[in-house]
Amino acid sequence: MSTKKKVIIVGGGAAGFFTAINAKELNPELDITILEKGKDVLQKVKISGGGRCNVTHACFEPKELVKHYPRGEKELLGPFHQFMTGDTFEWFDNRGVPLKIEDDNRVFPEANTSQAIINCFSELTNKLNIKIATGQNVIDISHKSETWEVITKNETYQCNFLVIAAGSSKKVWELAEKLNHKIIPPVPSLFTFNIKDPRIIDLGGISVPKAIVKIAKTKLENSGPLLITHWGLSGPAVLKLSAYGARILAEKNYQYNVIVNWLGMDTDLALEMLNNFKQEFSKKQIYLRSPFSDIPKRLWERLLNASKISAKANWADLSNKQLNALSLQLTQGLFNANGRTTFKDEFVTAGGIDLKEINFKRFESKIHKNLFIVGEILNIDAITGGFNFQNAWTGGYICAQSIANS
Repeated sequence: MSTKKKVIIVGGGAAGFFTAINAKELNPELDITILEKGKDVLQKVKISGGGRCNVTHACFEPKELVKHYPRGEKELLGPFHQFMTGDTFEWFDNRGVPLKIEDDNRVFPEANTSQAIINCFSELTNKLNIKIATGQNVIDISHKSETWEVITKNETYQCNFLVIAAGSSKKVWELAEKLNHKIIPPVPSLFTFNIKDPRIIDLGGISVPKAIVKIAKTKLENSGPLLITHWGLSGPAVLKLSAYGARILAEKNYQYNVIVNWLGMDTDLALEMLNNFKQEFSKKQIYLRSPFSDIPKRLWERLLNASKISAKANWADLSNKQLNALSLQLTQGLFNANGRTTFKDEFVTAGGIDLKEINFKRFESKIHKNLFIVGEILNIDAITGGFNFQNAWTGGYICAQSIANS
C-alpha cells in the first residue's frame, strides 16, 4: 500500500502548474494530480501577451513591485521577499526557457511565444510523473479527518493536501464559500472606457505619450500613454485607472465622466504656451499643424473645432476666450463614459477569497489546515504588464515549499 502523501490541485493554469512542478521537485515522494475543468490546460498562458506570454515585469524591488497591485499590495510584500521577479528569471532559465526584457520592461520568453512556457510545463509534469486530468468539473469539496475529498462529475479523489488554483471559476468560489471562506464579489478589472464623442470618433490608433486621466468627482487619477480606440479610450493610463477604480466604477454601473489632460501639464502653463504661440506664429494658420509635439494633427484639429476656432483662422485672430477654451480642451477635456470593453483576452477580475483568511507565509487557509489557495482566486489583481503572472509564480512556489516540507 502506497504511503505517499497525495496532493490534488484544482485548476490547470499558471499557478496550479507552478505549484505542482515545484512541490514535486522539492519532494519527489509526493503524489500530485492536477484537475482541470476544460479539455485543455494553460489556456490563459497561451493567449497572454498576444500569444507571447508576458511572464513577469522587470521590477526587482519588492517595495516597488507591490505598488502595481491595487488589491494585494500589503499581503504580497512578504512573499515577494521569498520569490521575486529575479527568481522567476532564474527558474525559467534553469529549465531551458531564457527570458528577455522589452523596452517597456515587460518580460517574455526569448522564443517570443507562449508555447515555450507551455512546453516547459508539459515536459516537466511528464518527467516528474505529475498526473493531469482534464474534463474534471469539480462539484464538491469536503474535509474528513486528515483527508480532503474532491468530487468531480465523474471521479472522486482523496488527498492529504488540497490546492485551489481555479482562477475566477464561479463554481469553485461557491465551494470555497461552503468551506466558510468569505468571497469578495468579483468585478471586472483592466478594461477600456467606452466613449462616443465627436472629438475622438474615427481617430482609432492615435495616441499621446504623457496624458493624465481622472474620473470626475473621485480621487481616481493616473498618468501615462493614452490610446484612442474605435470604442473610446485605452492605453496604460486608462487600464491602470480601471484596475485601481474597479469597484468604484462598477458601483457607477460604468457611467461616469472622464477628465483628460492630453498634455499632462497644468492648464495655466498650457494657456501661457498658447499665448506664446500666438506671438510667434501670428500670421500662420492655426490648423496647419499642432505646436505641441505630443498632440497629433488630427486630434489637434478636433480640439480646435471643439474650442469653436475657425479652420481658416490665423494665430493672431484668436481671442482670449478662444485661447482659454483651447487650453481647457487640452488639459481638462470632459468625456462621458458609458460602458466598458475588456482588454483583449487578458480578462482580470477584482474579487475572490478574502485576503484576511490566508496565511501568506504559506499561502494556506487560516480556516482549514492543509488547504492552500493560490492565483487569481485570491482577491489579488494587478495592472497589465506581467504582474498577475508574477503573483501566480510567487504564490505557487511558496505553496509548493509549504507542502513539500510538511
